[in-house]
Amino acid sequence: MASHRPRENWSSRLGVILAVSGSAVGLGNFLRFPGQAAQYGGGAFMVAYFISFLLIGLPICWAEWAMGRSAGQKGYNSCPGIFNYIARHPAAKYAGVIGVIIPVIIYMYYVTIEAWCLGYAVNFAGGKMAFSTADDAGKFWSDFIGMAGDGQAMGFGLQKVGGYLLFVFILNFVLVYRGLAKGIEWFCKFAMPTLVVLALVILVRVLTLGAPDPSVPENNVVNGLGFMWNPVKVMVTDTGVEGAAPVEVVDPGQIAAAEADPAKTVTRITVWEQLKKPQLWLAAAGQIFFSLSVGFGIILTYASYLRRHDDVVLSGLSASSANEFCEVGLGGLITLPAAVAFLGVSGVAGAGTFGLGFNVLPMVFANMPAGNLFGFLFFFLLFLAAVTSSLSMLQPGIAFLEEAMGIGRHMSVALLGSLTALGSGFVVWFSKDVKALDTLDFWVGTFLIYILATIQVVIFAWIFGVRRGFEELHRGAAMRVPRIFGFILQWVTPALLLIIFATWLLKDVLGLGGGELSGYIKDLFGESANLIAQLSVGLILVVAATVTLILSRAQIYKNELKQPPPQSRPEA
Repeated sequence: MASHRPRENWSSRLGVILAVSGSAVGLGNFLRFPGQAAQYGGGAFMVAYFISFLLIGLPICWAEWAMGRSAGQKGYNSCPGIFNYIARHPAAKYAGVIGVIIPVIIYMYYVTIEAWCLGYAVNFAGGKMAFSTADDAGKFWSDFIGMAGDGQAMGFGLQKVGGYLLFVFILNFVLVYRGLAKGIEWFCKFAMPTLVVLALVILVRVLTLGAPDPSVPENNVVNGLGFMWNPVKVMVTDTGVEGAAPVEVVDPGQIAAAEADPAKTVTRITVWEQLKKPQLWLAAAGQIFFSLSVGFGIILTYASYLRRHDDVVLSGLSASSANEFCEVGLGGLITLPAAVAFLGVSGVAGAGTFGLGFNVLPMVFANMPAGNLFGFLFFFLLFLAAVTSSLSMLQPGIAFLEEAMGIGRHMSVALLGSLTALGSGFVVWFSKDVKALDTLDFWVGTFLIYILATIQVVIFAWIFGVRRGFEELHRGAAMRVPRIFGFILQWVTPALLLIIFATWLLKDVLGLGGGELSGYIKDLFGESANLIAQLSVGLILVVAATVTLILSRAQIYKNELKQPPPQSRPEA
């Protein structure tokens, strides 16, 4: 067993809640969530999002807390070790390789985005972001991240990303080097309250904007909230203009005027029509995974450092609730209403994560009174949120190296630092059209997360067992998980995951049933293959092969299989 190694613990219950909340609260809350909501139509996305939270995110979150704490009592802190201990099958530890690959690879590009946020904050503080047009904002963004050509992001200076990347990379590893309590937990205890205060300040400013341009009264905060929450989309087409594309309209006055105008056609797309799209569900569930840090292997590792009677039910619910407050109550209410108030619904609808965050928002702040101050505060908020998340992405890899190789924290930090430095260098060098980052995000940040989440829920519900899993959950718990979640974990969650994933894979990735073959597949094979995309997938395979090789030589997991399987115990 693994109990011979020195065991780390969180120093307090509040500390672990803040650390897990910090893991969840990150760029996904303030950039990815508003971007996904804008791209997939606002209200319908929110419906799918909350259903995914209740039926997929929260159940898997509790499953990870239970399995992580259970295996942690025997000294297993990595995903391979936890799966090996729970499932008692040689193949289980190899399935756990995915739980090491995901956070390590995501860290490689996440830390780059973290550097972008810090760079934008510094440039706002220096008054360098006063853009007069969207083209100016887009050009700054393109030059800053080196989008025009590979290697162009490597420079140093206030308007180049290289120096910021070096700083944030060192900061992350200094904090991780200090350990759980003195590094990760210590930073989150200061960063989490700070980012909430900053977010509230910005939120108050946004919600008091009204209609910034009196000549365009429909561009206002109320319509921004309507765009985010209305489940029915209203599209207006000007039939008097040949080839005119339909435009989404939210303002009730504009809708009434369009309905009264014979030259315009008003079409309502119901929420049911929108919810038939598998890509919408994949985006909503994927956002839940990304924002709650479920399906990453992070919560498994964090929970493994808990003591036997620490409350995992309330801790899991508290961390999830804190994340939802930051994501929906702060991130969504800041970004989308502000963007609509300055740019209108047509300027926001369909915008993606990066387009909304780094192109649209700088324009918003540039046209806002005291814009440099609020721009600095917003992007510094993003930076703090990103650090609390990137720290959590390093811990699963460190735990694996310590466990499988029998080495100390300092050596494991050095090894992981070398590996992720190479990966981050790869991402920032191949910056043209952010191809490397985008490819890694698709195959790891979307594809592999679904696979790991499905494996986790199957292991919990069908191998660990719902009854034994709930016994573990309720040990030391101040509240009980409603019984309905046993049924949800055993049947509903795996069924939803498989249906959403299979439908998306067949239609949107493989192009079957009238769909089109995904560009991510075309990038890898055939005449339109892209070398950078191929190298990016090669990087994932190299990391996977390295982890698998280390795993195959680790005696600790073979020894565990010789022990009798853990049995159900009466609740304490």
